[in-house]
Amino acid sequence: MEVSQLPLNALRAFEASARLGSFTRAGLELRVTQTAISHQVKALEETLGATLFKRLPRGISLTDEGHALLPVLTDAFRRMSATLSQFEEGNYREILTVGVVGTFAIGWLLPRLNTFKQQHPHVDLRLKTNNNRADMLLDGLDFFIRFGDGAWNGTSVVHLMDAPLSPVCMPSVGARLGSPADLANEDLLRSYRIDEWPRWFRSAGIEPPSIRGWIFDSSRALVEAAAQGAGIALVPVAMFAREIGERRIIQPFDIAVSAGSYWLTHFKAQTETPAMKAFRNWILAEIDGSAKAGGPNPGRIAMRARQQEA
Repeated sequence: MEVSQLPLNALRAFEASARLGSFTRAGLELRVTQTAISHQVKALEETLGATLFKRLPRGISLTDEGHALLPVLTDAFRRMSATLSQFEEGNYREILTVGVVGTFAIGWLLPRLNTFKQQHPHVDLRLKTNNNRADMLLDGLDFFIRFGDGAWNGTSVVHLMDAPLSPVCMPSVGARLGSPADLANEDLLRSYRIDEWPRWFRSAGIEPPSIRGWIFDSSRALVEAAAQGAGIALVPVAMFAREIGERRIIQPFDIAVSAGSYWLTHFKAQTETPAMKAFRNWILAEIDGSAKAGGPNPGRIAMRARQQEA
């Protein structure tokens, strides 16, 4: 049977009745009488040649045929509603869902999003923050901004920026550090990437000590712990210029080690929409503009702060 032969009002009446478990409640939702709902459902059953509801003394219940039809219609009506909601005063608004590792979202992206909104008012941007791990398909992501080496199977990647790691701590902790070797006597807060501290010590020309300290799954949490005196955190300092500028934390040594970069990623099989193209072009232009302008250098901010203390 062709879908075009089925009456839309009858399909809506069935879906609402099945979802709400009542012809009366369906009538209230659709703003028609209970009798009208009952007639529409009866007409649909006759058209399909199948019974969709069992009429009971105290209500209705779905038959096997009704159970098979309900999820299909519910999904279809939800998708129609979502698409229609994108039309606003005659203008179509595209929905763009972007997953972002929390450190990049707060440290770089959020302060700049107003410019994207101004340049692309037709795009309804939806952000989902995470700890660098997400299922792009299940989470419905168009883009995923993540940290790493850029090697993810089936994924198209665009390099955004490097993110060298350097130690940060609260000012009173930094005051007792004379050289990088002094860190061996401190609690070193760690991420789940266990090779980061050893790599930093080697870059400082020091044999890595035994690492002790709490383990966190986000750089934001690492920095907050360091700011509260729990230890010294190894983080991408470029994402924490505000905290360094406010002197919640300082960068005791101007030594950094590369552990990865931030990347804009999406499935290779995914067709790029106009909204995706707009976001990709915008973020690359913002990064390019920031680099040409010099941008804030957390290392210089921390060095000035230590000089002022002295």
